[in-house]
Amino acid sequence: MRTALLVPAAGSGTRLGAARPKAFVPLAGRPLLWHALRGAVRTGAVDAVVIAAPDALIGEAARIAAEAVGEHPCAVEVVPGADDRAGSVAAALAAVPSAEHVLVHDAARCLTPPAVHLRVLRALRAGAEAVVPVLPVTDTVRTVEAGLGTPTSAGGELLAGSLDRSALRRVQTPQGFSREVLFRVHALHHEDPDPAATDDAGLAARLGAQVVGVPGDESALKITYPLDLRIAALLLEDPQLFSAETPPPDPHPSPQSAQVPLPMQNPLSEENPS
Repeated sequence: MRTALLVPAAGSGTRLGAARPKAFVPLAGRPLLWHALRGAVRTGAVDAVVIAAPDALIGEAARIAAEAVGEHPCAVEVVPGADDRAGSVAAALAAVPSAEHVLVHDAARCLTPPAVHLRVLRALRAGAEAVVPVLPVTDTVRTVEAGLGTPTSAGGELLAGSLDRSALRRVQTPQGFSREVLFRVHALHHEDPDPAATDDAGLAARLGAQVVGVPGDESALKITYPLDLRIAALLLEDPQLFSAETPPPDPHPSPQSAQVPLPMQNPLSEENPS
């Protein structure tokens, strides 16, 4: 097995305000999990999918995965998820001991185009230990004074200086790793948990691994609030979103993207990584 896709899907998604875990919330009639898997398997480069789901939804997750994978030659397994994201990723990772490369993908980023998955994979195959899709920060970002935003007498927060946004990136998924690196990452986290870590790339950096950024995509927004679902529904109306053809050059290239140039070809051709 060369490439495995791990999807931690046991989170509650309380900010979305739904009655069920976020990965199982419908978007245009299908669960977010279905959309997330569909985009990944359309690359033709995923050999196995492992989903970490709530115990009560393991059967439903397996059915969703089978429908999303369809005729693609891809093995599917569903394992019980954990109380936190890191635990769910570790449980899914244990199910693919023979994988060479691993993609960790959030179901909440259900509209990630296939081209983004391929960018991450090409960087891994070029020798990167850890790879994340990134986008520039376009908003002005300011820090708050000590006290983590203690309200002022005027009812707002006291702000400090601005951050240099040219040195900042928004991080998306899938995040790619060699399996050996991700295994060591989670072994360290198990022995010495880092409560501040929010993703696997952060844990990898703690291990000392170099994390490489490749161009992400604005379509890969994270479904967190009800408004995000409405935006995602509009994006689904774009027939090019999951096109099998390689898209035009990324409108927001990062310096790191030059390390792994995308060939101008159909990603499902014989030259596609598989």
